[in-house]
Amino acid sequence: MDLIRLTKVKKTYKTGVTAIQDLNLKISKGDFVFIIGSTGCGKSTLIKMLYREEKPTSGQIIVGGIDVGRLRNGKVYKIRRKIGVVFQDYKLLPKSTVYENVAFALEIFGLPKDEIHSKVVKVLELVGLKNKIKNYPSQLSGGEQQRVAIARAIVNGPKLLICDEPTGNLDPNTSLEIMNVLEEINKLGTTIIMVTHDINIVKRMNKRVIVLDSGRVLKDYKKGTYQNENI
Repeated sequence: MDLIRLTKVKKTYKTGVTAIQDLNLKISKGDFVFIIGSTGCGKSTLIKMLYREEKPTSGQIIVGGIDVGRLRNGKVYKIRRKIGVVFQDYKLLPKSTVYENVAFALEIFGLPKDEIHSKVVKVLELVGLKNKIKNYPSQLSGGEQQRVAIARAIVNGPKLLICDEPTGNLDPNTSLEIMNVLEEINKLGTTIIMVTHDINIVKRMNKRVIVLDSGRVLKDYKKGTYQNENI
């Protein structure tokens, strides 16, 4: 069943630049999909439209049954609750502990403290940081900070996790550790879309790969078919 469906999507910015044009795409529940392509191909615009940071100029974007492009600004929370987002630069609160950084994502929904505690501890255990619960971001390595960011993004049980260059600031070994964490999350049923420039990771992970070029899908490789490409 499709979790995401884009039909004839176009995005033109006020500057006149068209970042996405005539884009048709379907992503099923439980998929793990890499989005790759050269700088300026439309990767960032695509994922920003999925979590409604940007609106399409034309066409239709359906995420979890919601027509994202037609959502009024006051209703954007309806889609944001279904989506977790992980960025390259972690975006952690520097004066808050690991626990507090993750709990914050639940506190905004007004959940009871005992429910928040249970969910935070469970998700930190999933990402391998249960023993760092009282640490501050400055006391963590880059890989550990990214694990906190992942925990924060998934603590509310989103159907979709969008990762924007999550390994961009990490060394190769730490990057693979992060990818292993993401794979475990995907196995639990969360759909993952990841933008990356790291072709070695893409080939190693053996997932579906979508190549963008000039705002269009250049190629769409089924799971297990990309690693033989000489790109």
